[in-house]
Amino acid sequence: MKAASANVLNAIVLLAAGLYGYFAVLTPEGTHAPTALIPAAFGLLFLILQKGVANSNKIVSHVVVALTFLLLIICISRFIKVSDWGPKKYLFLACIVSNIIAMAAFINSFIAAKKARKAV
Repeated sequence: MKAASANVLNAIVLLAAGLYGYFAVLTPEGTHAPTALIPAAFGLLFLILQKGVANSNKIVSHVVVALTFLLLIICISRFIKVSDWGPKKYLFLACIVSNIIAMAAFINSFIAAKKARKAV
């Protein structure tokens, strides 16, 4: 999978998970958790930065990779803290898998770009 495609996939999963988590999963008090919108915000940001990723802009790509890695760490830490296998845990799992796929695509893209530079 190409880095640009993985970024779009990741952004869509994050948007869907964040919006679903906010509107469909209630806190124990019966309210909406505003922190559920964090993945959606990252997803929106990744869609905004998509043109730079698709054009192989180094700075934009590295920013997206750093943010993806940061979100991966956040999702893993939250996944570990949720004890029961309910919707909340599955949402974090979806975000983790999506971020790992995106990270793998970015790393493969960076390796391929480095090999191409060495071949010239």
